[in-house]
Amino acid sequence: MNARPSLPKRLVALLCAASLFAWPAHAQSPNTLPSLGDSVADDLSVGAERLIGEQIMREIRRDPDYLDDPVLLEYLQSIWQPLVAAARARGEIGVELELRYTFEPFLVRERSVNAFALPGGFIGVHLGLIAMTTSRDELAAVLAHELSHITQRHIARSIAPSRQASLLAVAATILGMLAMSRSRTPDAGNAVVTGGQAAAIQSQLNFSRDMEREADRVGYGVLNQAGYSAAGMAAMFEKLDQSSRLNDSGNFPYLRTHPLTVERIGEARARASMTDAAPLYTTLEHATAQARARVLMDTRADALRRLEGLSANAAAPGNASVAERLGAAYASALSATLLLDWARADAALALAMNLAQGSPRNDDRALRAVRLLAAQSMLERGDAARAAAALVPLHNEASRPVLLLQSQIALAAHAQTSAPNNPQAAQQGPLAVAELRGSAEALQTWVATHPQDAAAWKTLGQVWARLGQPLRSLRADAEAQLAIGDISGAIERLRAAQRLVRTGASNDFIEASVVDARLRAIEAQRRMLAGDDKKNGGHGSGEPPP
Repeated sequence: MNARPSLPKRLVALLCAASLFAWPAHAQSPNTLPSLGDSVADDLSVGAERLIGEQIMREIRRDPDYLDDPVLLEYLQSIWQPLVAAARARGEIGVELELRYTFEPFLVRERSVNAFALPGGFIGVHLGLIAMTTSRDELAAVLAHELSHITQRHIARSIAPSRQASLLAVAATILGMLAMSRSRTPDAGNAVVTGGQAAAIQSQLNFSRDMEREADRVGYGVLNQAGYSAAGMAAMFEKLDQSSRLNDSGNFPYLRTHPLTVERIGEARARASMTDAAPLYTTLEHATAQARARVLMDTRADALRRLEGLSANAAAPGNASVAERLGAAYASALSATLLLDWARADAALALAMNLAQGSPRNDDRALRAVRLLAAQSMLERGDAARAAAALVPLHNEASRPVLLLQSQIALAAHAQTSAPNNPQAAQQGPLAVAELRGSAEALQTWVATHPQDAAAWKTLGQVWARLGQPLRSLRADAEAQLAIGDISGAIERLRAAQRLVRTGASNDFIEASVVDARLRAIEAQRRMLAGDDKKNGGHGSGEPPP
């Protein structure tokens, strides 16, 4: 494991300190959602599920193992969205679920093979799962299964029989289950469950065999309608079963919460054989995503050095496929970049580019992935010019990875032109400022439609600061803090912005009005939070007590 605070340990500390009471910026009115102290009725409402999910996600988003990697998350979304569209077309997502649930996948920096559904439509995916799959279809099969747990409301159906469990206890118990799934010993998770006074319903959170079969059946239909190979589910089941038998070292928590049986594997094989299922096909883009997950799931130096050495294998064709060689070159280039080994990074990038361009499959998405990696590598070494050159073919693309990379490149270029004793400053400076202003405009447009994008807000704050707009920078930083669930941090930054206005350091009256309005709204949110906290015997601040 990585040498940093683990998710289970942080959750134990946070939950025992009763810190589950932070309200999301887009939370529903308390007139439509129950208080955290209300008992879970036989019919757990969709709104209550969403509230529980938001409370859990608020803690997960603030954990260091929560990973917002724009490239990998975009790839995950490219598989996830067709599944959601297929479930909607099949009638699995009704009007109420459509309005209340978020259907949001997220990444967890974890080597173990796991994925899990949370109340409210959230899906967690460990990097170890992505690294294990060899095709889009296999990954899609797991996502379709988890999506079906959500659309069939299996979490609510598991919890509902326990009338005495409060929503807070349910949230604490689910977090405890997640902690245990990531820990080799159950002590950490048990502490959370006991602290939440919900040990009595712990067993009910494990899906029943009937629910697993239902998720298989519904998920298969969704998988097939979304255009993925029907063989993906059977292939994934067989791979999980074989891998866990060969390596039974606790690295497969997915099998603890979704136990495989001979019956389930047999049914998956039968479904695949009854259709004209296309064979599993490993796209070159999936090979780059798989390689990226392998690198990012364990960034210790020794693990990176092992992956860095894969470029030698990728250079010699042997019996390896193009996809395998491209994945090895990509992993080597990214590992070398993280190790600051620029010579190895350049060699591996050149090899990956040749493989992507020279493949008879002509996979444009794979070539795009290599270009994004090249830009990232150049940016890491401070070469803004080469980073910008790598993105030239993607310049007009309105995707999140390109937008964030372009903004970081503009920041780096402006910093270079502003450096002392720079003889080119007079010629390059105006162009760098223009690029920075363009990035500010693009980011502002993006966050207007993606207000929960913390990374975009944070980058926008950096851009405004570099452009000499401290008020706008503070407001963007406040929105970034709010997006990750740090209400106190958001309020502190907005108050700092107000102090800036009072000193006369800023005369942006429109932005000052926005700051005042946002501060009032967020403080009202915190007062609402404090009221719910008191109902549950908490501390009313949304933060751990001293």
